[in-house]
Amino acid sequence: MFTCRLPWWRSSATCKPWQSGGFLPRLWERCQPPSGKGINTATGQGQQVGTQEKQVLEDLEMPLARRETESLFQEQPETGNQYLEDALLRSYLKTHLPPKVLEEVNRDLERFGNRLLTQIGPLGWECELNPPVFRQYNAWGQRVDQIVTCSAWRRMKEIAAEEGLIAEAYERRYSNWSRLHQAVKLYLFSSSSGGFNCPLAMTDGAAKVIESLGIPGSLKNPFDHLTSRDPKKFWTSGQWMTERRGGSDVANGTETVARKQPDGTYRLYGFKWFTSAADSDVTLTLARIVDAEGHVKQGSSGLSLFFLKVRDEEGKLNSIQVQRLKDKLGTRQMATAELWLDGAKAELISAEGRGVASISNMLNITRIHNVIGAVASMRRMISLSREYARKRVAFGKLLKDHPLHMQTIARMEVQARGAFLLLMETVRLLGLAETNKASEQDQLLLRLLVPVAKLYTGKQASAVAVEAMESFGGQGYMEDTGLPVILRDTLVLSIWEGTTNILSLDVLRSLTKSQGQAMAVFFCTVQKKLELASSSAKLEPAVKQMQDAVSSLARFTRAAGAKGALTMELAARDFSYSLARVYTGALLIEHAARPDASPTDISAARRWCNQELCPVATELENSSYEEEEALLDSALVYEGSPAQDSRL
Repeated sequence: MFTCRLPWWRSSATCKPWQSGGFLPRLWERCQPPSGKGINTATGQGQQVGTQEKQVLEDLEMPLARRETESLFQEQPETGNQYLEDALLRSYLKTHLPPKVLEEVNRDLERFGNRLLTQIGPLGWECELNPPVFRQYNAWGQRVDQIVTCSAWRRMKEIAAEEGLIAEAYERRYSNWSRLHQAVKLYLFSSSSGGFNCPLAMTDGAAKVIESLGIPGSLKNPFDHLTSRDPKKFWTSGQWMTERRGGSDVANGTETVARKQPDGTYRLYGFKWFTSAADSDVTLTLARIVDAEGHVKQGSSGLSLFFLKVRDEEGKLNSIQVQRLKDKLGTRQMATAELWLDGAKAELISAEGRGVASISNMLNITRIHNVIGAVASMRRMISLSREYARKRVAFGKLLKDHPLHMQTIARMEVQARGAFLLLMETVRLLGLAETNKASEQDQLLLRLLVPVAKLYTGKQASAVAVEAMESFGGQGYMEDTGLPVILRDTLVLSIWEGTTNILSLDVLRSLTKSQGQAMAVFFCTVQKKLELASSSAKLEPAVKQMQDAVSSLARFTRAAGAKGALTMELAARDFSYSLARVYTGALLIEHAARPDASPTDISAARRWCNQELCPVATELENSSYEEEEALLDSALVYEGSPAQDSRL
């Protein structure tokens, strides 16, 4: 029988799975074959065994691991400098950045790509292997509520400062292109960050809120810390919004109250149900101010925004108790906690009752970070799948030589390319807005694209991660390969910062608020991008499909006014998907219409436009929404639910 050695990574706490520049641990172990001593080799009286047969027998006697001609059972996929290997990213930067900016950014990103490979990647894996631990009491029974993080996590914070992963966007060395430079670095960093991309998202959001408030004197020091390049000064921020009664419904779910003190500060009392990166230095949070009669105002108009430090100057928690760490499906590298605020000292930073409006800037930034994480996870999984296809032999040939397998990877690539260009477009518009270079049309488009990009790429990333995992066969399902880590961490992206349905309704609100102007800008921008490809015969089919989709979408928007509120709510998700697909198609065509566009650019644009670009129009034409309205009141919806089962 076969005898197998135990994998070495199970027996050592100091294993180094990042050898040879690979992302995943070297996990493929070799096994001992059955002994050849019991094989009867007699072929006839006095017959001598030939030289070739003798060699075969010697090979059988030799442990499998020692055979010089034996290949590994599985080959580990290994990638190199992420920036240099990302042709789409490099072509985008070459097309859009001014030459001088491109030269400097290119140099920085190539250097950063090497650091990701040699230093940051291994630290990210250590963060996965050593998740945070909650130590509630010390050895003498005293409550300490200490969240213990590993040294790799703490080092990641230092690297984030050194690389200016927050500072870059606020120093504005490259004017409106600074935000794009930062986004690209975060895109490269994300999949190797060991989950540290999440606290950076909230830190960026907090800095944005403070900047939008004009950096008042009391917040100048926190802003400088949040945007510092000095590891000793750099702070990260939390975003404590979710409470027991509400996730996205902060208006009705926020119970935390704020009591004003004689010195003008406030004391917060309440329970925060879900606080990501609970080890952060500071946080922004919402609360209801208690008036002189002891009453609070309900609804969103009763919420105000507060800034607080998590610990005091002595390092003690700011009247905060940690109840427990969350046991999550993914993002286990990061401490997510339930927190009691029992008189936490805080500063009111918004106008009273304007908390939701003030924190909206933070939500826009964190949603863009969510898109960055989604696109990064797609790119990472596809890169590993492609590398594996170059090494793995099945049915007598490499996976890359199996047309169906490569078709599957190509389809994932189309999704990733579309998501990347949608991300870059959103960040480009943000850069213009932050440097007062955005037109009114740019600002309307940005307001629309942020929720659209977030909701669509979150779904794309989950689908691509699952498909890419399958491309590894059984190895994709093995924890030790690291692939399930990417999948688990990706699945949260459709939930963080607003679920798909919540954001779909937000899209409708943004259109209503703009009184149709946002859609007019959307259609005008798409048409301009399509006109760039008017002379390209290779893109003609894609342009025609896009024009048909735009016409269908326009018909829907005209008909939407005659529909009831319920029909529009039921159509919200399909409508948002239609906006995402149409605008992404325009971006892919625009990129493929460049004089130096590659065949891959053209193929990706054509392939994208072959899908159903405007599902909302199709559903409306088929009267699907009317049928679904009827189902809402039907027992069919509730069939099998506890409320309908008298036995429960």
